[in-house]
Order: sequence, then structure tokens, then C-alpha cells
Amino acid sequence: MNQKTFFFFILLSCCVFSSTTRADKILIYMDLEQADHLKAYGVAYKALEWGYKVEWLLNYRGGSFMTPAVQDIAHICHLRGVSFTIVGGDQIAQIYKEIEEKNMENILLEKAPSIAIYTPPNKEPWDDAVTLALTYAQIPYTTLWDEGVLAGQLEDFDWLHLHHEDFTGQYGKFYGLYRNALWYKKEVAINQEMAKHLGFFKVSELKKAVARAIKDYVAKGGFLFSMCSATDTYDIALAAEGVDIVDTPFDGDPPDPDYQAKLDYSKTFAFTNFKLITNPLVYEFSDIDISPQNGYPPLGPLKNSFTLFEFSAKYDPVPTMLTQDHVSVIKGFMGQTTAFRKDLIKKHVIIMGEEIANPDAVKYLHGNYGRGTFTYLGGHDPEDYEHFVYDPPTNLALYKNSPGYRLILNNILFPAAKKKERKT
Repeated sequence: MNQKTFFFFILLSCCVFSSTTRADKILIYMDLEQADHLKAYGVAYKALEWGYKVEWLLNYRGGSFMTPAVQDIAHICHLRGVSFTIVGGDQIAQIYKEIEEKNMENILLEKAPSIAIYTPPNKEPWDDAVTLALTYAQIPYTTLWDEGVLAGQLEDFDWLHLHHEDFTGQYGKFYGLYRNALWYKKEVAINQEMAKHLGFFKVSELKKAVARAIKDYVAKGGFLFSMCSATDTYDIALAAEGVDIVDTPFDGDPPDPDYQAKLDYSKTFAFTNFKLITNPLVYEFSDIDISPQNGYPPLGPLKNSFTLFEFSAKYDPVPTMLTQDHVSVIKGFMGQTTAFRKDLIKKHVIIMGEEIANPDAVKYLHGNYGRGTFTYLGGHDPEDYEHFVYDPPTNLALYKNSPGYRLILNNILFPAAKKKERKT
């Protein structure tokens, strides 16, 4: 924006807002008319940071946001290319009436959540869709890793995302294809150094300790969001407490011969009765994952599309928040963990999305643990169907209306909801 355009915008804003009343509001609509869905989440977050309350209008025009009609918010919408309109008293009353009469709800967002990303110091640029989404939406976050988790730093954060970590200590099961690659050797070395530094003989034992610390964080009220291999490997690590489940290339000795029988599924969040795959040459951790390694060939982004379930906005506001989108069907995307076998999901877990062609493939789930919650989304990058190692990071400026990336950002704002509204 050049200087002349900037001053014209300021003059226009002053004219517009000089004619508004205190009853007016800014409606950031989130249906197909929105120019940039992803940056709209960043505007809502910024408004919360500034101390404004934000209304999240569930199921109204794709899950719209409504804020006070102040120049600061309008200005940032213009700067970031986010579509909005000013609505007056009669329009607001009509919106509230429609919300009351239909499967919609008005959720008050009160405070910008503090966000932590669990990520290693050697992460590669192709690594993580969540950090891409946060960066594009201009939502601030803090990174931490094993040392910070075990030091209790999670207590400073409302929301935690797990970078696609392998919590089993098998370095992503990349041994078969990439054991001679420089990045793989560096990952092994960094993890081994951290384990030694923190007093663990094996990386696998360090990761289990980290998994338990995260579980305690959730129990105390933390919000956990995981994608790709940080979903199933996290639950595997919880179930394998006190059991050696990794083979010689990873920790120098073979797994416990009775590892399968010693798994304790009562300790996991989402999955039960799964069978482990311990062969170091097989690029898979267990039978939880629905992927080519487990006999499910890729069909392409359209044939692997998944549908979002519709929930009662008034009685189930949490899953409704997490599934807000401008479409109900989202094209598929793969990952090291692509989707989850429905028959291995615990009964209390809420299924929020499943593949159309294969209803046994659950893509998106949510559950409670203690005072907190966990949400798992299968796949690696919503706009990169196969996403290979060495692929460049996705340029979200090309996908600013991505329905898949919206699911990630729904999870960012969910902890900001007024506590009494959480009724799962």
C-alpha cells in the first residue's frame, strides 16, 4: 500500500466510522464470499489480543465472526485482505433471530489463547502444516521441545500442537529409506544428545516421559491438537509405558518379546486394541493408520475426500466449533498417518469426519481427558496430497480459502470460547 492509498483509506475509514453507532458491529463472514478465510482467523485473534470480545456465529454463513465496529478491526481487515461488512441494529437482531431458530449458536470468545508448538530444533521447511497456518494467519506462537516440556513450561500455555513427532523413539520409521541421509543422521544425533542430557538411556524412554507430561497437561485443562504421526505414535507411547517396543537399529537391543501383550490401552487417549508393527524397515507404526503401508492404496485427493459431520450447535458446541467450514466435503490428503481405523477408536471419542469412499477411515476426532481435550487430524498437509520428504513448504497465499487449513485454525480459536459454553 503506497502513501497516497494509505491516507485515502484512513480518510474513508474515518468517514465510515463517524456514521456508525455503538450498536453497530463488524461481521466477518466466512462463507464462499470471504476473500481470505485463513487470515480472518488471524483478525479474530488480533481482536482478542486487543481486548475486544469476538462472537463466533456457529453455522451462520460458514462460521462467521462478529466484533465491535471499531476502526482498529476494520483497518486490519483491509490490510490483510479479509472481507467484512458493517451491520446495524436491525440486521444484528435478524442475525440473532436466525441463530435462535436454526441449528446455529453464538459463542463468545473472550481471550486470545497462548499457543505452544512442540517442535524439534532441526525441523525442516516441509515439516508442519500448523506452523504454516499460524504464520500465514499472523497468529503468534512459541516453540518448545523435550527439555521445555519436562521442565513444566506447558503450564504457561492454553493450547499445544504436536509437530509430527514420533513418540515411539523410532525417528519416524524413516530408517529403511533415509538412514544414510544427512537430515536423518542429524535427527538421530540431536535426539540422542537430548536424551543423554535429560538423563535417559534411550530416546524411546525420553519420548514416553514427554508423552506422560503432555497427558498431565491435558488432564489439568490443556487443549491438545495433533496431526500426522503425532496422533497414533502419541497413543502408542502412552500404552507402552514400561515396555520396550523398538528394535535394535533404534535403541541397540531388540523389543520385549511380549510387547504386544503388555500394552495398556487404558492409558491412551483415542485408540485401543491396536497391533504394533516393529519391523524397522516397514514405514508404519501400527494398524491404526489407514495408509498404503497397511493395504489401503491412495485414490487421489477427490476420491479420498472426507465429509465433516454436522452437530447440534446448541447442545454440542465444541465439535461444532471444530468443524466450522464453508464446505462440508474436504479433499483428502495423506501423511505418515493418513486416517484412523474406526474399529480401533475408543467409544467415548467423538468422530467429526470420515472418508466418503471408506467410512471405516476416520479423518478427524475429538475427546476429553480430565479437564482438557485432545483433537486428532489425520494427514500431513491439507493442500499437498502426498507430501514427500524434500517437498517445498506450501505457499498458503495460493490456498487462502483452504477448507482443510480452516480445520487447523478452528482449533486455535476453540480455547478462547467462554468456559461455560463448553458442553461436550
